Amino acid sequence: MSLTISIDAMGGDYGPEVTIPASLDCLKNNPDLKLILVGDETVLKQQLAQALITYQDRLTIQHASQRVEMDESPAKALKNKKDSSMRVAINLVHDGRADACVSAGNTGALMATARFVLKMIPGIDRPAIISTLPSINGHTHMLDLGANVDCTAEHLFQFAVMGAELVKAVENIDNPRVGLLNIGEEDMKGNEQVKAAAKLLENSSLNYIGYVEGNSLNAGHIQVDLIVADGFVGNVALKAIEGAAKMIGTALKEAFGKNIVTKLAGLLAYPVLKSFKKRIDPRLYNGASFLGLRGLVIKSHGGADVLAFKTAIHLAEIEVKKDVIRKISEQVERTLALRENA
Repeated sequence: MSLTISIDAMGGDYGPEVTIPASLDCLKNNPDLKLILVGDETVLKQQLAQALITYQDRLTIQHASQRVEMDESPAKALKNKKDSSMRVAINLVHDGRADACVSAGNTGALMATARFVLKMIPGIDRPAIISTLPSINGHTHMLDLGANVDCTAEHLFQFAVMGAELVKAVENIDNPRVGLLNIGEEDMKGNEQVKAAAKLLENSSLNYIGYVEGNSLNAGHIQVDLIVADGFVGNVALKAIEGAAKMIGTALKEAFGKNIVTKLAGLLAYPVLKSFKKRIDPRLYNGASFLGLRGLVIKSHGGADVLAFKTAIHLAEIEVKKDVIRKISEQVERTLALRENA
């Protein structure tokens, strides 16, 4: 299956320094992949001279004269940067020239531009950001991770419908277990918004297992495939996990580097530490999908290195192959029909 992905080559903290080598590694590893790198043509041609020959049938450059800065206002980017690498990369998806877009650029600008260009799936009010988090049982999907600070119960329900369909397609799980993030598992706990969302989920066809607490993100006793939260709570939880992982890594380095004895202990423990690092390495979980849009957009972390950006491109490959957008659209349509007939 041939697939084409547009890459915002100028986006992120490092731009072409990361996006180009990551793209070339992906082309090397997947002979069915075609990439369109979007950005300053002069800059990209200089760095891709040989690659354009090696991958002449699978690698092209699309010129864009502007770049969205990481701290730029989403509104200003949408209004004034119509020829940015971000906007052009998304336009390629809208025009059918690309199956998906990957960008490490400004999250707010990317969401605003993607929503404006691609429009929403009928029946969905707001897009949501979903990604995977490492857990004891492998990994867990979670949304929303920051697109919507304030959400209604209906929004949370819509997020659950979309997220469950994505998990079903990507993970090959027939009936994903869906949990609603709350401050406790008991029915009486939570705010009114969460309680109302729980009732909607209980009366749906989703495999809703009830409330889950924050420890279920990584190590809870309840196994769950998808955790639903509003964007404020979801983003705080995500950043807390990232901070905890960084703290653990730093503490281990300091502990094993104190003296000659601890350094020797570190050498003995190296295989275990290497395995542990790989299991929780955030680069291997990089890439978040914007659900609710009529086209596929993957957001990479702005500070992603080459390995992390490759992970985001690979995520786009998987979701294109699994035809995620079509499946979500059809599931939303079925859900709306069931509710109307209830």
